[in-house]
Amino acid sequence: MQSAQKAGLKRRLKILEGQVRALQVMVENGAYCIDVITQTSAVKQGLSSVEDLLMEGHLGGCVRKQMQAGEHDRAVAEILRVYKLKRK
Repeated sequence: MQSAQKAGLKRRLKILEGQVRALQVMVENGAYCIDVITQTSAVKQGLSSVEDLLMEGHLGGCVRKQMQAGEHDRAVAEILRVYKLKRK
């Protein structure tokens, strides 16, 4: 992973960390349920975005290198594994 990609992921994860902390406060303070659900939805979308960036980097870097090195079975297995994880 390139340093610019890593920095972007770290920034997104820090934002998510703040959102989760805010959710804890909302629950502790008895916030309106719909407001809490709205925030949990935002966290899920943020995590999905992080996953997408990681997957893009993995396919563009690691999997490409595996394919170039003739490790086709390993590359395909990893792609399928991540695909299945994303569907859960």
